[in-house]
Amino acid sequence: MTTLCYAKATCSIGIHVLLEEIGKPYDLNVVDFSKGEQKTPEYKKLNPKGKVAALVRDDGSVLTEYAAIATWLAMTNPDKKLLPTDPEGIARVLEALDFVVGTVHMLSWRLWRRPDAYSANPDEKEQLQTRGKESMLAAFDIIDEQLAGKDFLVGDFSIADTALYYVEYWASDIAKWPLPPNVQAHFERMKSRPSVQASRQLEGVA
Repeated sequence: MTTLCYAKATCSIGIHVLLEEIGKPYDLNVVDFSKGEQKTPEYKKLNPKGKVAALVRDDGSVLTEYAAIATWLAMTNPDKKLLPTDPEGIARVLEALDFVVGTVHMLSWRLWRRPDAYSANPDEKEQLQTRGKESMLAAFDIIDEQLAGKDFLVGDFSIADTALYYVEYWASDIAKWPLPPNVQAHFERMKSRPSVQASRQLEGVA
């Protein structure tokens, strides 16, 4: 059975949503970051990168990185239509996915959430967090324009929307920042999906 290595309040919540969307049995291996379990030899043997998400597949092989896991899940479950089949549609979904993961998550949110990863000087913490917040809100403004007149990022619901959901969750539920109107509407739309409701129950949020 497929096993998702998962930690609360991390990007792995988006993969959890995808697994719920697919509807096949899976297991969760909860990695407790507060206890540093991602750094243990046992977990590093599974994923030397020491982070989540990691997907242990039926044959025992491990797949890491959000885009790779999401794309593999979509392509191995084509009946769920989580990824378009035409070249333009695929490219647009991956374009949106890369922007969310690479810019909104890694460039912006991480700067706000983990300023210590960029500087050991405590006097620089506030400045780094301000830059991270400004960058993330600017990225949301771009996404807000992309969502104008649409329910989802690229046509129908896709893997890109699960990535957008997890950064919306961070901004709204953790940082308590207001989202632009179209992004907020997307967030509310996502929260109405049973897959997201299952994930939010695991996270302990309404």
